Amino acid sequence: MRLLLVEDERALSKALTAILERNNYSVDAVYDGQEALEYLEADNYDAVILDIMMPKVDGITVLKELRARGSLLPVLMLTAKSEIDDKILGLDSGANDYLTKPFHSRELLARIRAMTRVQTAQTSSCLRCGNVTLDRATFELSTPDGSFRLANKEFQMLEMMMSAPKNVISSERFMEKVWGYDSEAEINVVWVYISYLRKKLASLNANIQIKATRGVGYSLEEGK
Repeated sequence: MRLLLVEDERALSKALTAILERNNYSVDAVYDGQEALEYLEADNYDAVILDIMMPKVDGITVLKELRARGSLLPVLMLTAKSEIDDKILGLDSGANDYLTKPFHSRELLARIRAMTRVQTAQTSSCLRCGNVTLDRATFELSTPDGSFRLANKEFQMLEMMMSAPKNVISSERFMEKVWGYDSEAEINVVWVYISYLRKKLASLNANIQIKATRGVGYSLEEGK
């Protein structure tokens, strides 16, 4: 799951990014509202964590602009203010939830899960394809013959494929969704991670395979 973190306090942003990435989220971090609006034009995120007090464009304005575009992207507002009026303004402007600083990382993670649960109705269950199960809660890939706990990017790539097994996903789409636009990684890193996943599926005697369509992308197909 890819998150956009909009927080102008760079030390806090760095700490939050580390926490989120340890919990298998991919994060793009920006530091002002104008940059946030530019990133959100890509429509490449599953949720936004948005500070209210920011330079250039404040969080409420960003939120209103996002909703004016017709986006239903889940938004969690962060604020240093505890006044009820600020909370009401954020919610009335289209926020899904709010969190007042300082907050505990466990509460942040719980609120993100709750906020995105409606969009990912299968969050509490598992994805299944053939004899393979991918548990979105534990990041565990399993078959009747065993299991692996997948690393962050492996999990995200397989989740994309298992969510729509007949769809062909391009390397560029994997790069955008899993690594992010600002990544300095070369596009052949996608092939490297596809190779990791293929080896794990094979070692578990999975009856699905990752099929490569030359010049197009990757998809899942059943039958060995």
